[in-house]
Amino acid sequence: MAGNTTVSTAPAGYSAEIAELIRSSLTPRRMQEKLSSYHENDVASALELLTQTERAKLYQILDSETLAGILEYSDHLTEYVQELSVRKKVDVFSQMEPSDVVEVLRQLEKGERETLVDLLDPQVRSDVKLLSSFDEDEIGSVMSTNYISVPDHASVKEAMSELVRQAAENDNISTIYVVDQRETFYGAIDLKDLIIAREGTDLKEVMTCSYPYVYARSPIEDCIPQLRDYSEDSIPVLDNENRLIGVITARDLVEVVGDELNEDYAKLAGLSAEEDLEEPIFRSVKKRLPWLFVLLVMGLGVSATVGLFESIVAQLPVIMSFQSLILDMAGNVGTQSLAVAIRVLMDKQTSGKQKLTLILKESRVGLTNGFILGISSFLVIGGYLVLKGNGLSFAFAVSGCLGTAMILAMLISSLSGTVIPIFFQKIGVDPAVASGPLITTVNDLVAVITYYGLSWVILINLLHLA
Repeated sequence: MAGNTTVSTAPAGYSAEIAELIRSSLTPRRMQEKLSSYHENDVASALELLTQTERAKLYQILDSETLAGILEYSDHLTEYVQELSVRKKVDVFSQMEPSDVVEVLRQLEKGERETLVDLLDPQVRSDVKLLSSFDEDEIGSVMSTNYISVPDHASVKEAMSELVRQAAENDNISTIYVVDQRETFYGAIDLKDLIIAREGTDLKEVMTCSYPYVYARSPIEDCIPQLRDYSEDSIPVLDNENRLIGVITARDLVEVVGDELNEDYAKLAGLSAEEDLEEPIFRSVKKRLPWLFVLLVMGLGVSATVGLFESIVAQLPVIMSFQSLILDMAGNVGTQSLAVAIRVLMDKQTSGKQKLTLILKESRVGLTNGFILGISSFLVIGGYLVLKGNGLSFAFAVSGCLGTAMILAMLISSLSGTVIPIFFQKIGVDPAVASGPLITTVNDLVAVITYYGLSWVILINLLHLA
């Protein structure tokens, strides 16, 4: 699945160079020859620099196989496919990975989608219907039907013959899969092992039976840790009857992991994963505004809390200088704990005991880091205040209060960064969506109360430094 996978292999200037080439008056044959010297990804990037009329010219010149290879690298696959004639769409779809075809079809109107599917080559239509039968969050929706299989009763010679025969239609040949008469997955053979095997060698002697596999109906996010643990070029995808129906390749895996990471990052910002530049402004505003209102109210709460300590700041203005230090460190610690918690909670099988262990572990980490940084702040800030002309006792009293506040703030922030997502998961709310926008604000509130509260108790009431 190449769609939305852009790995440039040429200088950035190639896109403009290709665009000018397409705009030229070269004959179709000559233009084809020149374009063939560029990587498909660079040609795909050049499409963004062209007008629709100029792209239409290119669509006519290129054969369907070449055009399909280019479009699979584009971030605007659906948009460009929509510019093609019905006949050209069908021809291009026949040359594309079925997973990319499904991705495009899902974004078309039902009538147009059904028409295009009916016009597809029978084999392509079968693959498209298979992938379409899975939900978008299931591993089967991103698998490839580009693989080679051989029967378990075949000899090495027969397996090689099958490889040669199927390679004309399937170029994913580094791993050959072995199935029985019912297409039940039996094992896998590395291409190198098959090539060097002697003709009379039993196929089972070069076959790996303990090969990793995933089920098509499994959620993508549940499969990622398993897929990531193996360095195979492809991993078989099975149906509920253990029949081989597809594979997920290394390229697919990179894209799947990237999509999941993008989704997690988007969630941590309080956004939906599908939000992009083409989304209508009103829809983007509608998705973001509720969280922004929540954060506004909480921000006002933080401001009001700071206002309660105005008298303390008036008596000891110097403590105001270090407020941002406390806020930043508390926020950083809370975000780290949140990231760890979200990663753990991705496993739906995480038990209550494991969650408790996570809370205790993150508390210890926060306390340890807080202690180390608190001591460091005590020494550095104390020395700084002495150099600024303050008395030794005053300087280290202030820095001691700051260090203590940092220890407590980092401990509490670690707890909030862990407990909040666990709580949201408990009540059935996506912890990634709900926790991200809240953590920073909560930790700001914690840091403010801790820092100014300790300053009031220690510096003013106990030490009477004001």
